[in-house]
Parts: sequence; structure tokens; C-alpha cells
Amino acid sequence: MNLRGALLAGTALALAACAHLPQARRAEAEAIARDARDTRVWCQRDDACAAPSPWRTEAQALISQSTPVAPAHRVLLLERGEDALLARLHLIRAAQRSIELQTYLYTDDDAGRLILDELLLAARRGVRVRLLLDQLFSVDDIRTLSALAGSHTNFSLRLFNPTFDEAQTSAFEFGAGIVCCFRRFNRRMHVKALVVDDLLAISGGRNYQNRYYDWDSGYNYRDRDLLVAGPVVPAMREAFDGFWAHRRSIPIARLHDVARDILRDEALPKHLPAADLSRAERSAQLSAMADDPVQLEQRLFAPSLRVGRVEYLVDAPGKPLPSSVSRHGAVSHGLHDLVAQARESVLLQTPYLVLSKPAKRLFRRLGAGPDQPKIEISTNSLAATDAWPVYALSHKYKRTYLRELRFEIWEYKPFPANSLIDLEATGALLPALAAPGPNLIDVPRRLGSGGERSAVRGSGGKRHGPVPLKQAGVRVGMHAKSLVIDHRIGVVGTHNFDPRSDWFNTECALVVFDEAFARHLEAQIRHDMRPENAWLIARRPKPPIFSGLDYSLGKLFEHLPLFDLWPFRYATSYELDAGCRGADGEPSAEATLGMADPARSRCWQAVGSFPEVDVPLKGLYTRLMTAFGAGLAPIL
Repeated sequence: MNLRGALLAGTALALAACAHLPQARRAEAEAIARDARDTRVWCQRDDACAAPSPWRTEAQALISQSTPVAPAHRVLLLERGEDALLARLHLIRAAQRSIELQTYLYTDDDAGRLILDELLLAARRGVRVRLLLDQLFSVDDIRTLSALAGSHTNFSLRLFNPTFDEAQTSAFEFGAGIVCCFRRFNRRMHVKALVVDDLLAISGGRNYQNRYYDWDSGYNYRDRDLLVAGPVVPAMREAFDGFWAHRRSIPIARLHDVARDILRDEALPKHLPAADLSRAERSAQLSAMADDPVQLEQRLFAPSLRVGRVEYLVDAPGKPLPSSVSRHGAVSHGLHDLVAQARESVLLQTPYLVLSKPAKRLFRRLGAGPDQPKIEISTNSLAATDAWPVYALSHKYKRTYLRELRFEIWEYKPFPANSLIDLEATGALLPALAAPGPNLIDVPRRLGSGGERSAVRGSGGKRHGPVPLKQAGVRVGMHAKSLVIDHRIGVVGTHNFDPRSDWFNTECALVVFDEAFARHLEAQIRHDMRPENAWLIARRPKPPIFSGLDYSLGKLFEHLPLFDLWPFRYATSYELDAGCRGADGEPSAEATLGMADPARSRCWQAVGSFPEVDVPLKGLYTRLMTAFGAGLAPIL
């Protein structure tokens, strides 16, 4: 640490120490909050007036039928955002005894407030509710947290690994946390799980924010969760208990800034401060749907699958473990072992294609044998990603991925023509039909459902979102983290298959050992890889002269941790020519054959390294991160 960094960290620590309360005062604030909690329970029935649920009935039957050697489960992939939110509402309303919810990010917007209100209602009817949030990007409004600290005796909220033991983290404290306390500050709880009565659970990629549920007017995530019923669920609750009891999980009333607020005004707020809602009518509509048994049957139960063995992989809350044992957590080891078994195929979907060194070694071993499994990757383009520095590192290693590891890579488009995002649910202003102009592409108005078509996708301007684009509209970014092995094992979880997930974040994953489920999951991922939804990444056309020298120099620069400045990258993006589609819209046989070497196929057109990205400087920033950012791979 240099002198400037030391001074910054020292100043931050000194300011934090001045603002911190003694333990006795924090205990006093906690006692005030505890005494303020409402103890009344309006329902006196044994079932806590829970809503009827076909899932609950099924879960009880599955547990009674299961044996250690022949477990039985029911699972449902939650692909659409509003279905994922509806499933959460339904499980919370069906709870009779307990609800455990943990997540990495929780925002007090429409989706977050809807779930929070439901959790408080469950507590008031007699259900024990425990809410565990990673502190860094979750609710940090002090008045809201003070109100929650004193809300109800059945409701508890803790924050995991709070920066300087406070709910709010200023920009100054954020920087100081990196400088002074990097290892602790960088350890985040990325586990996402909702568990109800040890019977039902949801886990997957989604946090609690509008953009995970198709409710953002500018940028939404293409994400995935898994709803599961059966004997694996108690293991998920036991994992939650381990996090809840961990020393880094702090009750909100014991956080310095929340405690100060409670001590300053001992009359705690009786109601939560109003949330900044964008379209309250959506919450009302979804709430009504959660009471409709026909809708619940059609959307949440009928599409589910009966399966056998399901395992839950989860990291310990104290990850990373001591280096003498292993710095990888249980999830990384479990996924490594699963991939190592592959004989036919590995289909991986991740928003951030930056592999750790152990992962690269694993894929090299897979490719060393005579019967190499086919490895296909679905990931983000620069135009779709929410983290362009991470994409820049992925861009740096495209030659390694394509040539050495023999990946087939598809990068998700920001405006996929056939996505599962419900455009109308976003609340974006949808203009009247118009003829496509030079910067507009004709796509379905409701993405993924056909029907009425519109040239403009939404109200967001071209500067809206993580990376400025050439077109306006509701952008979509890949956020799902899934894996299919040999068409028979399916994985849905939180692990991004990247160094941060290996070394720092605590992660979780549900592993389903069932061919029907695996093929269903595979179909969902392949839908995202269709040419209308993703660009094919492959070697760019060879230069007419010195192609061998170009390749050798590019390879040499790629191996440099710094100064990877060779301007001619190995790979580029390819778009399928419209003339190479059949009457059904599927790629023609010629197009399929051309995927092996699109640079030589008339069916595939090179569209540049960063298609759709508007600002040339963003490409420059990406190249600079490619040149100098290799050492940041584990933490980005």
C-alpha cells in the first residue's frame, strides 16, 4: 500500500471510529427496537391462514415417498421474470411456519417492496420470517431499516459483512474498504435462496430489483431460477442457518448508523417510508394473480417436472477457506467434478466468460483425449453486458477459448429478436407501428411472443444503460448461470464460472440428475443462442498477407499480463445472413456447416468486435482493459 492509500484508509478508519457507538449503546438500540416490535398475530389457526398450494401438497407427498436411495422431487424452471416474481409471492403466501430468504442485492423498488410487504404480512399472520441480505448493494435507507428493526416479533433482518459495521457505504468508505480491508471487503454473500417450511424453495440468478423481473423500462436481465419441492429443501434451510449464525451476519439494530437513528428517536417509525415506485398497478395485478388458482396451476404447476435426485451445493459463509486446505469453495469443487465427467457435451451459460486458471486446466484436459466433448458457451456481448471491464477480460482470451479450448461461443444481443423478456411488462413507452429506419430493426413488440411488431423497442434513449448503443430501446443482458452436461445433468445456480465465484463470493447451485430436465434446460439455453438472439464468435477473416505473423504476435501479446496492445484481435462477431434461413426461420444446412469457419462461409457476415456499441471510446476503454487489466480478473 502506498502512502496515499494508507492515508486514505487511515482517514476513513478514523472517521468511522469517531462515528461508531460503544457496544453498550448498540445493545441499547437493539433493546429499544425489540421492545417496539408488534407481538400481535391476527391468525390463530395452526396453518397461519396460509394460502392453499398445489406445490405444498406435492412437496409433502414427495417427502413421504422418498428414500435415501430413491429421492423424489418436483422442479420448475422459472424463465420469465413475472413468473419468477409470482412464484415467490405464492410460496410466501403458502408458508405456515417459516420463511428464510437470502440474497446478494435487494432494492426498495416495485419488486423489492412487493416482496417485503408480503414478508411482513406473513410475519403478522404467525410465520417466522428471517431475511439475510449482503450489505453492499442492498436496502440502505436508515429510516426504512429502523422501521424494519422494530416492525414485528416474527420478522428479523440481518446484513452480511457490512462495511465498517454500517448499513450505508459511502463512495469514500467504498474506496477505503478496498484499500485498507481488501480481503474482508471483497468477500460477498452471493447465495440466493428462498426457503418455505422446509418443503419448498427457489434458487437461481435473480436478486430483488425490477430489472430481474421484466419491470425496468431501460435494461432487464435474461435470468433463470429453479423452484424445487422435496427432500433437498431442508439442506437449503440448514445452509441458511449457517449463514444466519455466522459472525458476519449482523442484526440491523446493531449497525452503527441504524443504532444512532434508533437512539436519536426512540419512537420508531410505525410504517415503512414510502418506496419510489414506478408503476404500482403492476404490483396490484401480480398480487391478484397470486390468488388465482387457475393462473397458478397453468403458470407454476402444470409445466413442472417430476425428477429423482437433486443436490444442493453451497459454500460455507467463511469462504475462502485457509489456503492450506483450499481456496475454492464447495460449489466450485462440485461444478469442477461434474464437468470433469463430461463425455459428450458441456453447455454453459454465464454472463461473464472469464475462466479461472483451474477451469482452463480442466477444459484443456477435456480436450486432450480422442473423444473430446463438445463445449458450447452462451454469454454476453459488450453491448448486452452490465460489466464492460469483465467483458474486456473475456475479449482478451478469445483466442484461448476458441483455438486452445475449442469453445463454440455465442454472445447475447442487447435487443434479441426472440427473447423471453416481456416488453410490455417493462413499462416502457411503446410507440405506434413505424417502418424500420436505418438504425431500427423490426422486432416483436412483446419480445418472444410474436404478435404486433414495432420498430422502436421502448422509451430508453441510446445512452441509457451500461454501454451506449446505436439504438434506443429496452435492452436485455444475460444474467443466467446454468450448466448442462451430457444432456443428463442440469445445474441452475448463482456461480458465474469465473474467478470471483471461485475465490471470493459464497455461491450456491441446484444440481438435477434427470435427462428430461437437462434437455429442457438445454432447450432454454439454446434458444438464447439462436442467431436472431446472439452473435457467433469465431476467428476473424485472415489478413491477406502475414497472417501467420499476425497470429503469432497476437498470441504473444495475449500471454502478457500487461501491455497487451496488439490491435488485431483473433476473434470477431458474426451475423447470419437473412438469405441463409429456411422458410421456418431456422438456419439452413449451409449456414450450419458454415459455423465451423464462418469467415469462409457466405452465410455469415463479420460485424466487428463490438457490434451495436455506439461510442468508439467504449471500444478503446475495452481495449485498454484488455491490455492492462488481466490482474483484476479475480475481483471484477
